[in-house]
Amino acid sequence: MGSYKRYEEYNQPITDELKQNYSEILKGIGEDVGREGIAKTPERAAKAIQFLTSGYDMNPAEILTSAMFDEEYHDMIVVKNIELYSLCEHHILPFFGKAHVAYIPDGRIVGLSKIPRVVDVFARRLQVQERLTHNILECINDTLQPKGVAVVIEAAHMCMMMRGVEKQNSMTTTSGFRGQFEKIETRSEFMRLIGTDLA
Repeated sequence: MGSYKRYEEYNQPITDELKQNYSEILKGIGEDVGREGIAKTPERAAKAIQFLTSGYDMNPAEILTSAMFDEEYHDMIVVKNIELYSLCEHHILPFFGKAHVAYIPDGRIVGLSKIPRVVDVFARRLQVQERLTHNILECINDTLQPKGVAVVIEAAHMCMMMRGVEKQNSMTTTSGFRGQFEKIETRSEFMRLIGTDLA
């Protein structure tokens, strides 16, 4: 009978160092790092944090340029409800929600799957939601050079839900607009398409 084995690639020296650091953290909070349920936790946590911050090793502009095409389409393109998961840089706790991204091409379009990939690259870094919104917006604007770009992010922050003010139902919305989306009529159309009253 075969055994299950999952193959993942991690930088071993970094993994070993992080594993040791997590062991010290667990000891510091009073855990027994030798007990069965915790024994492999430092290594798991070391691998998890590398995955959750893997965006530092990725170039989002290259993701866009790898699938750019000349196309005479000049109307709004919207990719909405993009799931995102990130880590708040203040407490290293998750925040999660959805991103809505739109652009108006100026002779070039990009493969639709590349927009969520750009969101992931920036989300897989230690972040604040405001900067995450700006990162996505400016990357698309600078790389595609469209007639306009819009980004709205709606997210819940565990640092507000699990600790601090402990408000479980609070949501944070951030937005950014460039080019034609700075016009109220274009921005309003985008907000209507994503089903948000923020206009």
